[in-house]
Amino acid sequence: MGESAEWTRVGAGPHALDLLTASYRRHQFARHSHATYAIGVVTAGEEQFHYRGELRRAGVGTLAILEPGEPHDGMAARPEGWAYRVLYPSESLLFEGRSERSGFREPVVADPRSVHLIRSAHEELTAGVDELAGQSKLAWAFAAVIQRHGERHGEHRGDGGGIRVSDAAAGRKVAEIRDRLLADLRCAPSLRELAAGVELSPFHMLRVFREATGFPPHAWLVLERVCHARHLLAAGRTPADVAGIVGFADQAHLTRWFKRVTGVTPAAFRNAARGA
Repeated sequence: MGESAEWTRVGAGPHALDLLTASYRRHQFARHSHATYAIGVVTAGEEQFHYRGELRRAGVGTLAILEPGEPHDGMAARPEGWAYRVLYPSESLLFEGRSERSGFREPVVADPRSVHLIRSAHEELTAGVDELAGQSKLAWAFAAVIQRHGERHGEHRGDGGGIRVSDAAAGRKVAEIRDRLLADLRCAPSLRELAAGVELSPFHMLRVFREATGFPPHAWLVLERVCHARHLLAAGRTPADVAGIVGFADQAHLTRWFKRVTGVTPAAFRNAARGA
């Protein structure tokens, strides 16, 4: 395991989020603290650090949650070192849409589900291909961490928490979200823009939309893009042209999703449609 580190920042202003993707073998962090939370997953090896008077160890399959202002260090727990992915959310970003904050008593917990959600969100955000997908996965991940490991659970705000939206109101909100997503397939609105448009918190908006459609907004949008791509390909447009028209990053991005949904590549679909 070599030494490497890459810092990524997504968003701006109060919603900015820093992310670290790193692999260390001999590097040792000096004792320090963060102004934000640090939520990380070890992807290889094992790390150890001093935190709140104890030596903690975090290996593959564990989730580390460090609170703002808490001094800690960091070093390899084994000769082969460790690799990890870390998110640094501010308090307002982590607890967005919640009226009360949770404390995290245990800095290292074994929780495969939260580990999967945090890692998936981190990978999506650092890839930078689909912003809406990254923001959505982040909201689900933060909600899981708070619900599963927070010491106390406050009531949600009325605009985005536990208050149930009526079926009729939910239907109208979902329709508004779908219309907004379809307005321009090439430029998806952000998660917060979608949520603000229907007066819900991002997490509650995701839940309402998924309950109604079976998919989170970013996945629903991908399926709509593939559907539109089918029509354009059948009309004779090239995969390279279609990718840009329906909002995929490039032809490879279109091909990856098109094959996942239809089982064939865009080129094969186009050729079959033209032959028919």
